[in-house]
Amino acid sequence: MDANLVQEAMQNVNFQAIMPSLVLSVFGMVLLLVSVFSPRGKTTHVAWLSFIALIVTGFVSLNGWNNPQAGFAGSVVLDNFATFFSMTCLIAAGLTILMSDSYLQREGYPVGEYYPLILFTTAGAMWMASGTDLMTIFLGLEVLSVSLYVLAGFFRGQTRSNEAGLKYFFLGAFSTGFLLYGVALIYGVTGTTKIDGIAQFVQAMPDSTSNVMFIAGGMLLLTGFLFKVAAAPFHMWTPDVYQGAPTPITAFMSAGPKAAAFAAFIRVTIIGLESLQADITAVFWVLAVLTMTVGNFIALSQKDVKRMLAYSSISHAGYALVGLVAWNEIGVTGIMFYMLVYTFMNMGAFAVLVLVGKKGEENLTIDGLAGMGYKRPVLGIVLCIFLFSLMGMPPTAGFAGKFYIFAGAVKAGYIWLAVIGVLNSAVSLYYYLRVMVSMYFKDEGEDFAWVSMNTATAISIVIALAGVLVMGVIPGPFMEMAKLAGF
Repeated sequence: MDANLVQEAMQNVNFQAIMPSLVLSVFGMVLLLVSVFSPRGKTTHVAWLSFIALIVTGFVSLNGWNNPQAGFAGSVVLDNFATFFSMTCLIAAGLTILMSDSYLQREGYPVGEYYPLILFTTAGAMWMASGTDLMTIFLGLEVLSVSLYVLAGFFRGQTRSNEAGLKYFFLGAFSTGFLLYGVALIYGVTGTTKIDGIAQFVQAMPDSTSNVMFIAGGMLLLTGFLFKVAAAPFHMWTPDVYQGAPTPITAFMSAGPKAAAFAAFIRVTIIGLESLQADITAVFWVLAVLTMTVGNFIALSQKDVKRMLAYSSISHAGYALVGLVAWNEIGVTGIMFYMLVYTFMNMGAFAVLVLVGKKGEENLTIDGLAGMGYKRPVLGIVLCIFLFSLMGMPPTAGFAGKFYIFAGAVKAGYIWLAVIGVLNSAVSLYYYLRVMVSMYFKDEGEDFAWVSMNTATAISIVIALAGVLVMGVIPGPFMEMAKLAGF
């Protein structure tokens, strides 16, 4: 009997299911050693090795496309869904690394451990995307979060960075407690932490949906996810953390980890809590409207560009929640497409800010960008394209992303929700246009002589720009990929 159990356990391992994150973790550990034995202040080679690690991991991830691999007794699965979100997280990490090296040199923190931490964060995000068990998702969330806590407070000599790290740590740990307590309550009712097992239990015993412990567990679980995607009213940490963290990390937090959180969110709700669809969609309807509205209206009054983009990030989480309310194929694939689009357009905008910022990021205010459009015309045009995409203007990818999400809501009968989403997009025009007005219509306050284009950051901007324009002009192939990856 014992021999059979051991044999079954060995058969259930299947390292192919976690091979991408395993490869990335090994690279991260090796690069930690490389950075230890590197000369102090020399980190460029670590950055490029990290970028190569992400490319290798990307090729390994693509092996899971149309070739699903389940492992560890069904706790992890490398399917199209996991592969799509993994590639989104890898793109976000790659763009972050490209824009980081010269930035860290400028700010006086050329520390090699920065890059392995990004790799570990990405590995955690990939576990979240491929997790089909609540404990696997929790494990991925913790690996992701602990690395991000360190990265948010990476500039130890800056008060703002210390504040960002501490706020993110305390509030993140608090929200993780909610999530874990929710997992415990759901396990107590259903006897399993596997997502499909929970769905089967609920189908077999419909009365369980009226069980107070099950409902409480579901609410606590969703609260943990809502914190990670920065949905209102669980968004209060976002502005301070985004403003205080190093700019490339702010960009990364707004894209990669958020995509991973939505991946786990979709699996848990669409599969595990399918029987509660009517109740959950009613809650998500309110949360989507609240998140869009709070993010957009508070962004109107912001003067710091990073803080403005933080509130903008909250509003974009609200747009993505519209897809969850729709609870149909168009809605879910719309979220996946939108997360990929948002990665390109937001990372691109932050890459430009990395270049135009001074040491200490003193001029990253809307007024601080006055005259940049004339002094640095190429960067000005590029930033305008990214801002137009964030607004949702055609022919950029942002328009296509919002179109698919709102189309899912209309098809599901949530016409008023789509109307509110469009009106919120109209509100966002004001604060994005303020940046453009400052760049082109205000007196030149600075000469921007310190701005110097470097190869790595230029590559990140070109990649992001290509993503925004190509996915905007020909969104069809990418949407088809999202459909193939959906449930």
